[in-house]
Amino acid sequence: MSVKKGLVLLTLSLLGVCTLSGCTKDEVLDHYNNIVQSVGSSELTGNLSLQGKKEKGIDDYTGSYQADYKGFSDTEYLFGGTSIKREAGKEISITCNLEVDEGTAKVFWSSGAEEPVTLIETTGKYKDTFTLPDGGNYIGIECENFTGNVEISVK
Repeated sequence: MSVKKGLVLLTLSLLGVCTLSGCTKDEVLDHYNNIVQSVGSSELTGNLSLQGKKEKGIDDYTGSYQADYKGFSDTEYLFGGTSIKREAGKEISITCNLEVDEGTAKVFWSSGAEEPVTLIETTGKYKDTFTLPDGGNYIGIECENFTGNVEISVK
């Protein structure tokens, strides 16, 4: 069964249970947000698959990541999720230091169905604060035969 079908079935079940037990609209929305958030977390690269070390922040949207790469070719989804109502608000700040010795690497922000936005792809520093739109939002790094290192902090 696909994740989307599972989410639909789980949501319908939740609505049925809440309707029978008398949940308020806010309680239904909170339960639904928790389900959507759990599904969004599954998109992140698992700690055992990461090339570096990740420290989780207050939620899946925040934390720090440091990695030294040697000839790495893949994409790592480091921070983000699909919360409808993020408790910490929609504003995040990102700081990134990237050093490219060989190959290519780009740190990106992916939001919903929009094309990912490249934040940095050459040796240097990046710092910005932005507001997350509704829907899925992820920060990651895409590498092609990349040797170098990256440090990312999201608050």
